[in-house]
Amino acid sequence: MITYYGDAQKLAQKEFRRCIAAGEHPYPPVLDAFIPAEQMAGGVDLGLVQIPMEFIVGTRTQGRTNAFARNFMPLMPGDSEFAAKWEHLCQAHLDEGIREPVKVYEYMNRFYVQEGNKRVSVLKYFGAETVDGQVTRIMPEVRNEETERYFEFVEFYRASRVNYIEFSKSGGYARLQRLLGKSVGEVWSDEDRMAFHGAYTFFRKAYEACGGTKLTSTVGDAMLAYMQVYGYQDLCSKTGAEIKKSVSQLWEEIKLQQEPAPIDVKLDPEQEKHEGLLAKVLPKSDKAIKVAFIHDKAPALSGWTYAHELGREHVERVFGGEIETETFFNALDSDPAELLEKAVEDGCSVIFTTSPRLLPASLRAAVDHPKVTVLNCSLNMSHRYIRTYYARMYEAKFIAGIIAGSLAGCHDVGYICDYPIFGQVAGINAFALGVQTADPCGKVHLEWSSVGGVEAATARLTERGIKLISSQDLARLRDRGSTPFGLAVVDGPARTILATPVWQWGAYYEALLRRIRDKSFQSEYTESRKALNYYWGMSAGVVGMRYSDDLPDATRKLAGLLEKSIRAGLCDPFRGPLYDQKGRQILAPGQALSVEQIIDMSWLNENVLGSIPAYEDLSDTGKATVGIAGIMTRRQEGRP
Repeated sequence: MITYYGDAQKLAQKEFRRCIAAGEHPYPPVLDAFIPAEQMAGGVDLGLVQIPMEFIVGTRTQGRTNAFARNFMPLMPGDSEFAAKWEHLCQAHLDEGIREPVKVYEYMNRFYVQEGNKRVSVLKYFGAETVDGQVTRIMPEVRNEETERYFEFVEFYRASRVNYIEFSKSGGYARLQRLLGKSVGEVWSDEDRMAFHGAYTFFRKAYEACGGTKLTSTVGDAMLAYMQVYGYQDLCSKTGAEIKKSVSQLWEEIKLQQEPAPIDVKLDPEQEKHEGLLAKVLPKSDKAIKVAFIHDKAPALSGWTYAHELGREHVERVFGGEIETETFFNALDSDPAELLEKAVEDGCSVIFTTSPRLLPASLRAAVDHPKVTVLNCSLNMSHRYIRTYYARMYEAKFIAGIIAGSLAGCHDVGYICDYPIFGQVAGINAFALGVQTADPCGKVHLEWSSVGGVEAATARLTERGIKLISSQDLARLRDRGSTPFGLAVVDGPARTILATPVWQWGAYYEALLRRIRDKSFQSEYTESRKALNYYWGMSAGVVGMRYSDDLPDATRKLAGLLEKSIRAGLCDPFRGPLYDQKGRQILAPGQALSVEQIIDMSWLNENVLGSIPAYEDLSDTGKATVGIAGIMTRRQEGRP
């Protein structure tokens, strides 16, 4: 009979020496050593579970844990009774397989053996991927970032019964569900589980073949990055070799997932490079830069698209023959990826996609065409191959809030927001803080146009007697049945506009294209290991305010002073103390939120009456937008 114990013992001794040299405990950890007995007694029986062998890390009790090295390989002498039993189990496994389930405790998705240590040891030696086990789950009692991710996993496992995929950052399980075409909490079928396991297995092999084991991020992080570019169906339909090729192409994006803060936010454009003497003497290239603008809608039906089109026309006027532009409308009426391919075929070296819903197609085009510069109009997207751009509209919203608070006369005011995506919650809170600054007792009633439509949101406010309402940020000149834009007094059919926050897309596109032309844009990519997000504001001239003649002169003067202060960096809307709707202190007096905290906001200020809508309550367009660029709240993630 071939004996395996000697080889297994050598693996144990090697691991033992490695642990000692690294200052690590050389034996499997013991659950009883760090979980109190009363917490252990409150365990939840999960029944029979297929357990990933790599997640079995320790033992329930001290017992004979010293018989194993940390990798569960045996340490006892080869002539011991223990070694004989281990060899007997080897033969049983080879003859008919080990069928009796082990008994384990699960804590934070790691498993600790109560009965069956030798079975686990033998199966690990032979490279088994899973083992059946009777599992008791122990829930953590402390709340921190790590346990929050675990609670997300528990909710995901409840729906999917999948325990082998993990993520290093919060929100991963909710994003996975949506990429699979499921709502958060939607139960998986047996067919769903079988198909996903096959896709995961193929992807993991490709990921590890490309060097994934050297990264600090997880296989799940990498798989999410892949699916955000190519989609789940693509992963299911490709061969292992094809997946490996795609993973290799996407490697910069995958490596980015190991960054704890993967996004580098640029708050202002850097100084333009001045031309050197040689550049002035040498003739300039007479070849124009060809730029494509791809929109999800047409300007006749979308004020958002209309505003971006004004920006494109501004660029053509400013650059003359140096910039040549091409426009594509209604991209989502067909396959947006085909429009991006058409833009590349037409010779466009720069492509702007003006909606978060175009992000997946934009990302795939950027991966497939690395020499083409692709930018998407969205915020907080951690993608290495494209850059995103958005405006700090909350600065203008703060001014609008102060105007509203000063004019409301102790009456409540209204606020209509489109989608709960990154940047929009900051706008809500900035407006509310502006109202509160002018009137400490002022309340802001929040409604959403993506829940029932714009007119329904307006009606819900006016039915409460609210007449002063902040609505869209830009003119929707040709929208039928649309409410007014900016801050307005709504009195039945009569609507008087007082002030309008303005997106200066012409200035934004001009500044970005100048950076592309002078090569500083390209140098940023090589200097940073992170995803680049441009989040410019009033100081960059890309956000402004317009005031109507109906606004009192004194109020207009106050607003003008606030604009100057914000441009000079002297006025920060998000300076403490700040409190949320439940009265919890978000920020202490004198402190200021970081840009990351502003972007990631999922809380509402104490004077806001309303809530962030659940995903299932949104319109179809709202769901599509939020599914890509939406903030994550506890309710949306399915957390308790």
